Amino acid sequence: MTRLSLPVFGERNLSWSASLILAGAFFSLAFACAAPLAGFAAIAALTSTRRGALALTAAIWLANQLLGFTILHYPTNFETLAWGGALGVVALLCCETARIVARFASGAGAPIAALIASFLVYEGMLFSITSAVSGDVSHYALASVARIFTINALAFLGLWAWSLLCSAIGAARPAALSSRHA
Repeated sequence: MTRLSLPVFGERNLSWSASLILAGAFFSLAFACAAPLAGFAAIAALTSTRRGALALTAAIWLANQLLGFTILHYPTNFETLAWGGALGVVALLCCETARIVARFASGAGAPIAALIASFLVYEGMLFSITSAVSGDVSHYALASVARIFTINALAFLGLWAWSLLCSAIGAARPAALSSRHA
């Protein structure tokens, strides 16, 4: 039997990557504009090589956008398309930030540090873009940001637990934090 392998994800991470993309699709449908892209970017950074993490983050963002425009009927105007593109770039920056922070953080705190750094970049970049484009940052009130952080943290923790379970049973084997490439 021939095994399927995608060069970017590698044979070892193919089922893990597929499970994250499916989970990302679920969260996109459940939370629409509040999909936890920062949490997904952090988990991708912690469980994949640099190249794989960036590709996985891009795939999750793409699934989010495809579902948004086809099933959730996002408007197809310039502003919505531009925000979609900006979210993709920001998600990739979150992934890189999480990867770098995890490399410098030590021990059991590395995953949480990666999540927090990813979220700070996510919200900080979106706040900056919103401020520059419209000036109206009223929806960045503490309650709103706390809600978005909670969604990201719960998604991240669930995915982290899933990665540990997958590794333990050998079903899908995310790359270990220490084996990722710089």
